[in-house]
Amino acid sequence: MEQDKLHNILNKTEFTKEDIVFLLSQTGEGRTRLFKKANAVKQEIVGQKVYFRGLIEFSNICSKDCFYCGIRKSNTHVSRYVVTDEEILYAAKYAYENDYASLVLQSGEISSPAFVDRVDRLLKEIKKISNGKLGITLSCGEQSPETYQRWFASGAHRYLLRIETSSPKLFYKIHPKDETHDYIRRLKALKDLRLAGYQVGSGVMIGLPFQKLEDLADDILFLKTLDVDMCGMGPYLEHEETPLFQYKDELWPKEERFDMALKMVAVLRLVMPDINIAAATALQAIDPAGREKAVTLGANVIMPNLTPTAYREEYRLYENKPCLDEDAEQCKNCLEARIHLAGDEIGYGEWGDSKHFKKRKQKDEQSSQN
Repeated sequence: MEQDKLHNILNKTEFTKEDIVFLLSQTGEGRTRLFKKANAVKQEIVGQKVYFRGLIEFSNICSKDCFYCGIRKSNTHVSRYVVTDEEILYAAKYAYENDYASLVLQSGEISSPAFVDRVDRLLKEIKKISNGKLGITLSCGEQSPETYQRWFASGAHRYLLRIETSSPKLFYKIHPKDETHDYIRRLKALKDLRLAGYQVGSGVMIGLPFQKLEDLADDILFLKTLDVDMCGMGPYLEHEETPLFQYKDELWPKEERFDMALKMVAVLRLVMPDINIAAATALQAIDPAGREKAVTLGANVIMPNLTPTAYREEYRLYENKPCLDEDAEQCKNCLEARIHLAGDEIGYGEWGDSKHFKKRKQKDEQSSQN
């Protein structure tokens, strides 16, 4: 009876919350069948290519005080840094010369005029040194609609802004309840990004304190309703210099968080077959083969770290972050081998834009004409 139910759900194209909870509950043979189906859908819809996004974590200065994050404003035990323009452009040049085709510029959340101007300048410089060929994703937090539009005009075309949890109740258990950490404001920022023309990405943490299976099912439905073009999500990993660390003994074991993260990737691939899904670095913090395991069941984006190694130790959102001492070339070679072992190929020289975005853009254009 259970196998028949699983068969029926796996062959659906529209999923209820109950369907998703059932899939996330699978173990043993059921889990294997879920993973196999997700991989088949991935191969059919987005193909076997995995796209590199060279990651530059260019500053750990943050105005936010999120209860889970190691670079939160109140953590006085972290050394704050800003990567120089020259170092950022050197990393961008490396990505361009090695056919990565895309970069991610990521930082703590700040929105000062000087910060906005700097990102704008860097976007223009990166476009210049790559002859306009490097795609650029930004992950720089909440900004004004005008800033989003300005950065888009200067060359950014993807933006990742994670919601972390779609539950307002849980949101305020992992964030301070103040105007700087506002759930509605986060939602508005995601809508502003879409209006500015970006490919929009969001994501959640898996295995948070107080989180239930039903919350994770709601997260997937939220991403579907939000109509995201890409998603980055991974297991919650605690950091001792954060308020949530006090709940460390109440968490699911790391292996369970890891397994649930894989199931979330697989289920999201079924629910949103044509989006881009990143294999989160946090997976590798639990299992050395974590990222390639995600690739075999739905993920199609990996972010090799191009941040200069001198800074990486201080961009530690969680404990046991991997690849802190690997230089760009070592990271590239390692990921190449891992992806090939997973049975996929790397889409060198290709932006690897979200197929979902292309369809969404066509619909939006048709709607505006009617």
